[in-house]
Amino acid sequence: MSGVLASVDQRTQLVGENRLELLLFYLHSRHLFALNVFKIKEVVKLPRLSKIPHSHPKVTGVANIRGESIPVIDLRQAISMAKKEYGEDCNLVITEYNRTTQGFLIGKVDQIMNMTWSDIMPPPSSVGKNHYITALTKVQRDDLEHLVEIIDVEKVLAEIVEYEVNISDGVLDETIVNEFAGRKILHADDSPTARKQVSDTLSQLGIEIVPASNGLEALNMLKSWADEGRDVEKELLMVITDAEMPSMDGYRLTYEIRNDNRLKNLHVVLNTSLSGSFNQAMVEKVGCNAFLSKFQPDLLVQEVQNRLKQVLGDS
Repeated sequence: MSGVLASVDQRTQLVGENRLELLLFYLHSRHLFALNVFKIKEVVKLPRLSKIPHSHPKVTGVANIRGESIPVIDLRQAISMAKKEYGEDCNLVITEYNRTTQGFLIGKVDQIMNMTWSDIMPPPSSVGKNHYITALTKVQRDDLEHLVEIIDVEKVLAEIVEYEVNISDGVLDETIVNEFAGRKILHADDSPTARKQVSDTLSQLGIEIVPASNGLEALNMLKSWADEGRDVEKELLMVITDAEMPSMDGYRLTYEIRNDNRLKNLHVVLNTSLSGSFNQAMVEKVGCNAFLSKFQPDLLVQEVQNRLKQVLGDS
């Protein structure tokens, strides 16, 4: 099963081309679910699990994978589906999110699909706020169209490990702390949980966050403001963008910003759960000003503070 991801180096080339690959699988139901392949380290048959006393009810145990102890989350339970017994078709998807490694217990693996972010749709607003779906897409099977639900892993993890938004003592420069109030930041992320994390952190400084649920929505906002004759580069302290989003990813968003003379000098920070040297290479390739791995409130505040100092120094 791990061979299904053997060409991950080739797959990294899709990122930045507004393309992605999804691992499609079942959760002991007829519905298809998906995770982005680039966040997956490997897929293995479910090994023996060790129970952890007093652990979170959605953490079903710990797996030992080549000497590394990896917490295993029952993904079916984690997205509020009824618990089912593990069968022979169970698999363990080992992922890396937000600088941590965890395993997700799933059912049968279906296939890997290569597609564009324009094929990925945000969930309809009618589903409310309590779902665990960050996006949707469609696949053809036997001349029929099937819906695929892409899971919001950041929400799943935030409900198991509470995120911290408090700013540590000594992070803020008291000489400019009053300069934050009234500053605006455009934040593009398809995960409501991720948007709330950033908003809860930066709102403590008096910063106004303008949210966008994907790169295309963010770009349309920026262009419409520029069309109105507004000086967007002066109005916004920065743009913070996730890497992976429906319709347009953060790399493409940055590329489009850099190629619009009215926007090209915007300060763009890539804030993503993807990690590793690959992102540093992509930052340089598309022209982001900085890369931040989610979710680190102190580092986020430091990046915003450094940008504010730069703006104050230039004025």
